[in-house]
Amino acid sequence: MKRKGFNIFLLACFCFLPVTELQSQSVIQETHRKLVSPDGKYEFTFYQKEFADKTRQMYYVLSYDGKSVVEESELGVLIENRLFESALGIPNDENKNWGENLTFIGAEMKNADQIWKPVYGERSVVRDYYNEMILNFRKGGGDETGVTDNGYDKRRYYLMNFVVRAYNEGVAFRYHFPEATNGLFLHITGEQTQFSLPEGTMAYYERWAQGPYSLLPLKNWTDECERPLTLKLPNGLTVALAEAEMIDYTRMKFRLNDKKANTLQASLYGSADVITPYSTPWRIIMAAERPVDLIANNDIILNLNPENQIKDASWIKPGKVIRSGLSQEEAMACVDFAAERGLQYVHLDAGWYGPEMMVGSDATTVREDKNIRFPELIKYAAGKGIGIFVYVNQRALYRQLDEILPLYKKWGIKGIKFGFVQIGNQQWSTWLHDAVKKCAEYEILVDIHDEYRPTGFSRTYPNLLTQEGIRGNEEMPDATHNVILPYTRFLAGAGDYTICYYNNRLKTTHAHQLAMAAVYYSPLQFLYWYDNPTMYQGEPEIEFFDQVKTVWDDTKALDGEIGEFVTIARRSSNEWFMGSMTNTDARTISAPLDFLATGEKYIANIYTDDERIKTRTKVRVTRLVVDSQSVLHFRLKPSGGAAVHFVPAAKDDVRKYKTYKKNQVL
Repeated sequence: MKRKGFNIFLLACFCFLPVTELQSQSVIQETHRKLVSPDGKYEFTFYQKEFADKTRQMYYVLSYDGKSVVEESELGVLIENRLFESALGIPNDENKNWGENLTFIGAEMKNADQIWKPVYGERSVVRDYYNEMILNFRKGGGDETGVTDNGYDKRRYYLMNFVVRAYNEGVAFRYHFPEATNGLFLHITGEQTQFSLPEGTMAYYERWAQGPYSLLPLKNWTDECERPLTLKLPNGLTVALAEAEMIDYTRMKFRLNDKKANTLQASLYGSADVITPYSTPWRIIMAAERPVDLIANNDIILNLNPENQIKDASWIKPGKVIRSGLSQEEAMACVDFAAERGLQYVHLDAGWYGPEMMVGSDATTVREDKNIRFPELIKYAAGKGIGIFVYVNQRALYRQLDEILPLYKKWGIKGIKFGFVQIGNQQWSTWLHDAVKKCAEYEILVDIHDEYRPTGFSRTYPNLLTQEGIRGNEEMPDATHNVILPYTRFLAGAGDYTICYYNNRLKTTHAHQLAMAAVYYSPLQFLYWYDNPTMYQGEPEIEFFDQVKTVWDDTKALDGEIGEFVTIARRSSNEWFMGSMTNTDARTISAPLDFLATGEKYIANIYTDDERIKTRTKVRVTRLVVDSQSVLHFRLKPSGGAAVHFVPAAKDDVRKYKTYKKNQVL
């Protein structure tokens, strides 16, 4: 359902503000505009300033609930094109900054309020609710000379729109270049986009997508920082800067501005060549009083992407995965294990078709020293309801995609894990997203590994189930890193962390790994990355992995602090799953169960670390009767965690199990 027209509140925001509010006599009054979110908490203010030399520059400021989020920051796009020198009559070095010397020519206000249902997600229903402001500008002066008979645009100016959307979850903006009748070609070399933060802001700095985090001030960085970038402001707000709908552009990171203190600059991997009409990716700013509220508001990235383009998505099946060794016997044993333990897929990783980094390796043929017989394996797996995924390095994907997709479809392979993808520049960004689209034509699911980070494309092509772009169990990070991730990387979308359970290199407890399956969202969730079926010795807590889902009807981010702990609950139908994880410190945490249905009794299947348990994993299983009035208390070990599966209780269950006692510590 959509709202039509403007409401009084929105109209009141579309007004001129007194220049004195910005304490500057150089603001061009007619450009001074404000946009607020539907709930009134976000206030985005835009204006141009004119300097003594008559240069004009675009700026913005942003506040949340009366607190400063972004202080005065520049806007603009850097464009180089010799066409402008002759068409606009000004030297190219003066013309390349499309944040300077733009002439304001008008504004539009829009709003939207609609509900949509994703193919899968962290919630089964998403609300797309925002107010929008479109500011129209002209680049170049001169007189309008019209259009020639052959349609060539002879005007001595070109157009750019600055588009801002204010959601209750955050604010997003981008630059749009309307269609020019001469098919204007743009060579974009960078963005002037800035984010000036209050003095004392601290950043969760991460140099590359699979790197560690450091909490740093906005000073003396040695390199750029990945996105999303989460920040702690001295006024108590937690802020995240992110990117959406980056599909045919060049990847953004953040660098420190070398001229302005406490200012982050949008830094592009390289240049982008585009033809109008064209919109750059969205730049997103989210703010929250509590860090966990950022997690609750991450639907904004999906909302900023186009709707699902796959007409019949019934073949898209999320699920849990075990990785197999590269032999027929190991793969079939994994199929049996998957069928017994409630998994949906078995994955054959790098090496099945040859050395993955070699150009000559053929992804249509099993290498000679492997005895994998795909037709036989796939038929056996299908008979047990299990699908097969295979790994293919980008070297082979780039050369053979049109060959392997019909072949894999014929074999019955359900999905491909893209390995070592090139990321960053426009060519590879476009190629990668086009490859996902092509996989959809053959009903092939996709998992992208290595440095790729999502910007919401899974809404448009939901066959892209998940992606890595995360420091997961391939690197065996510590528990502190693990409880930073929900507030940083996972804001961007699903993350393929590759959960392990039995590997002896783990730096966390086993209950911590169990909790990940509820805390970390990934529609394709690897649960036994470095494990194999022979490692299972009847540990009772594995039932949590058996029962946990990978997609959800609702998600509640309950409590937590970045780098300290996190508690998240997720619902599938009438069941709930909850995970709590701590850093390398022991702590006692409380989890109110008010998300459970009022008046209903539930059996809480609780999995906690306990050194007294006589199994190698040391996980206790406790079953108690709880309801929405209960508050669970957990005493978590250093690097520990707790996982809970809530199931509606039958009458016999209520009599069978003890009721949770108030203030009982688990």
